Amino acid sequence: MKKKDRNFQQERGLYTGGWILLALAVLLMAAEKGLHLSWQSFPCLFHKWTGYYCPGCGGTRAVKALLRGHIGQSFLYHPVVLYGAVLYAWFMISHTIEYLTKGRWHTGMRYTDKYLYVGLGMIVVQWVLKNVIKLVWGVGIG
Repeated sequence: MKKKDRNFQQERGLYTGGWILLALAVLLMAAEKGLHLSWQSFPCLFHKWTGYYCPGCGGTRAVKALLRGHIGQSFLYHPVVLYGAVLYAWFMISHTIEYLTKGRWHTGMRYTDKYLYVGLGMIVVQWVLKNVIKLVWGVGIG
């Protein structure tokens, strides 16, 4: 990709947002540990009303599993969580290196909408698969 094809302003905004997201996550985890909080998630209304999974079902469990270091379990609950975590880490690390070297090392991951389309495809595929498995074999993720 040519240097002029990069949207530096957009990448800078994503990078700043990434640091804010990390700070919020650390604060929430510290509050949970320090204050002994237990975060309860709301039940999925789509699942409650239809008996089938919505496209986001398993996402919270996937995040919790990933934070506990259970990568395989996280992937099985909702693969887009692991995909997003890998993209996030790759983007943040590569841009940090580029910013620390003041652009001498052009390592920053280039943003492209293709990453979003792959994520959306993963969401649709896992949603269909989970519901087909539940419908045909009666096996749930619960």
